[in-house]
Amino acid sequence: MKILILNGPNLNLLGSREEQIYGNQTFEAYFEGLKKQHNYDLSYLQSNVEGELINFLQQSEHDGIILNAGGYTHTSVALRDCIKAIQVPVIEVHISNIAARETFRHESLLSPVCEGCIFGFGLKGYELALLYFELNKR
Repeated sequence: MKILILNGPNLNLLGSREEQIYGNQTFEAYFEGLKKQHNYDLSYLQSNVEGELINFLQQSEHDGIILNAGGYTHTSVALRDCIKAIQVPVIEVHISNIAARETFRHESLLSPVCEGCIFGFGLKGYELALLYFELNKR
């Protein structure tokens, strides 16, 4: 099964950004461990640019996508429209519990068009999304 993990803005700063919220591990280190633990064809992309994220989604030939759109979660109608238009199922993941943070983070424009959502379990949320795809092979 081919799965794409796609991270949005500022997630390249994991390991050094607000460690009390996001922890002290880089995503690259986490991803390497994830690849060793699971028997998937995993790909990882990150961009701080909204249009690049849309291009990655539209061009995907994966069986599933795990998306942490970062701050674009709350602002991007364009990402929402893209997710709704593509055939690849998307699971929305957030490291922190967005419902327990600032009010402006409480609404996700993406959640209604995603297959499912996982918030607040730290980096383990990505593994939970992988489990979803494993249990729901198409």
